[in-house]
Amino acid sequence: MSYSVGQVAGFAGVTVRTLHHYDEIGLLVPSERSRAGHRRYSDADLDRLQQILFYRELGFPLDEVAALLDDPEADPRAHLRRQHELLTARIEKLQKMAAAVEHAMEARTMGINLTPEEKFDVFGGKDPEAHAEEAEQRWGGTEAYAESQRRAAGYTKADWQRMQDEVSSWSERYDALMEAGEQPTGERAMDMAEEHRQHVTKWFYDCSYEIHQGLGEMYVSDERFKEFYDSTRPGLAEHLRDAITANAERHARGASRMS
Repeated sequence: MSYSVGQVAGFAGVTVRTLHHYDEIGLLVPSERSRAGHRRYSDADLDRLQQILFYRELGFPLDEVAALLDDPEADPRAHLRRQHELLTARIEKLQKMAAAVEHAMEARTMGINLTPEEKFDVFGGKDPEAHAEEAEQRWGGTEAYAESQRRAAGYTKADWQRMQDEVSSWSERYDALMEAGEQPTGERAMDMAEEHRQHVTKWFYDCSYEIHQGLGEMYVSDERFKEFYDSTRPGLAEHLRDAITANAERHARGASRMS
């Protein structure tokens, strides 16, 4: 079984020009040629192309990719193990970056329409823009930042006050829930976690269950957020994190049943 250059380009999501270039530099030379001299790729060629694209996605230059694939000491399983390790490390890095973005978004409670006096009235003297400069420098180009900026730009003092009132109401009810001995995996705790997720979506940006779990971890790992939640009740940050996780798992189970 062999494939034309156009077919392989379609399979792999690359251009025909890219495949021609790989052939010219000896990185991926097709195993066969048609009678008319056209390139024909075998299954083994496709396997090599997959390896090339893995390494390219991981940022390796073409000369290093060639050296890795042409190493006589390496076998296909060794390449897969190496790529798995590299991809796992990259996933962890991206997860940390995503958490940092959400951290900045959560920290960036933007009261840009408020005077200093109004900020004091609404936020009790806490500056809602304390992390604004850092957030803008690091995440100003992200879609989540832009969405949060866009929404907050239209908020009035009354809007910020309603937001704070919702936070206060939620905090009081969560405190009562913990006082009653509700476990994080209980229905009431999960419902409160879902309300928390929807609050973020309502006021700032679309907070998926995955993003929400990242926020939950941040509430425990970042001392500023931990202090904020634990000021309502000691241990609330950890309890909320666990309730967020349980709520996400409940949602996943429901989605699985629906499918």
